[in-house]
Parts: sequence; C-alpha cells; structure tokens
Amino acid sequence: MNTRVMKYVCFAVALLVLEGCASSPRPGGYYKDDGPHETPPANLDRVADAVPRAEPLHKYANRPYEALGKRFVPMTSLQPFKQRGVASWYGKRYHGQKTSSGETYDMYAMTAAHPTLPIPSYARVTNVTNGKSVVVRINDRGPFKSERIIDLSYVAAYKLGFIQAGQARVDVEAIVPGRTAGL
Repeated sequence: MNTRVMKYVCFAVALLVLEGCASSPRPGGYYKDDGPHETPPANLDRVADAVPRAEPLHKYANRPYEALGKRFVPMTSLQPFKQRGVASWYGKRYHGQKTSSGETYDMYAMTAAHPTLPIPSYARVTNVTNGKSVVVRINDRGPFKSERIIDLSYVAAYKLGFIQAGQARVDVEAIVPGRTAGL
C-alpha cells in the first residue's frame, strides 16, 4: 500500500474509534455526568461494609414490576442466591433521591440496587478480576440494562476498584442473617 492509502485507512480507523466513544460511556467517562462530586470525602477507604441484620421486608418494593418493557419478579424471602455478571455504579445524579425502599440514596453508603433480590437484604459482591469484596445492603431496584446485574453505590464501586472503568465482572452472593454462609 502506498503512504496516501495508509494515511486514509488510519484516519478512517481513528474516526470509527472516536465515533464509538461518543455513542456510549467508556472507561473513565461518566454516564450523563453521573460521576463523583468534585471533592469526594477523603475517607472512602474507611467506610465500613454494611452489617447484615434481620429486617422486615419492604411491603411494596418486593412486588412484581416492569422497567424498560421487561417484567421483574423480586424474591419475597431471604434465601441463598448466587449470580455472576457485570456490576455498574451510580453517583451524584441520584444522590439524595428516593430509592425503591423509600430511603434516600447516599452514594457514600454501602448500598446497591438489584432487580430481584429482596428489599432490604444484604449481599457480598466480589470483583472477580482483583478479588476485592464488599458487603452491601440492597435498598433499590436496577440496573435495567440486560448486561448488568447490580448497580453499586459510588463508595462500594470505589472499594471494589472499578470507579474509572465504570463496570466490572462480579460475583453476587446473598447473605441471610443468622446463617454463616456468605459471611
């Protein structure tokens, strides 16, 4: 190939890469400005995991529902549950808003959204790439993108090491208070 054709091919490839970056969030970018606050707290490493405890299940948050044209049927009892898939996180765009449980979302608390785990419940989430693990309290519904299984709070994703990437492959295991499995 001559130099002119090579330059054209390189230019075309660069345009395709840039177009792909503009069409969806990529590692290091935040979806609809849903990143961290300009100055997140300095003590994020010291935020304690959620402590599993027996709680009554929410009267309304565990009813079947529809989101983005798909029907979801939440679990109505605490029971063993394991799942592997992609986790994402949500931040300042939802900080201070009501969750499905009626609680106020705090991006600096160890919480998560899951489409079917009972509300409230607890889960151990492990980043399969680096082995880091956290315990979160499920108090919200989501994510509703088919390739994602759990949305974590900003601090939970920070502790799992995937803030910049935006998502990570994880194992999710329900914790049933009073049972030793999962703890």
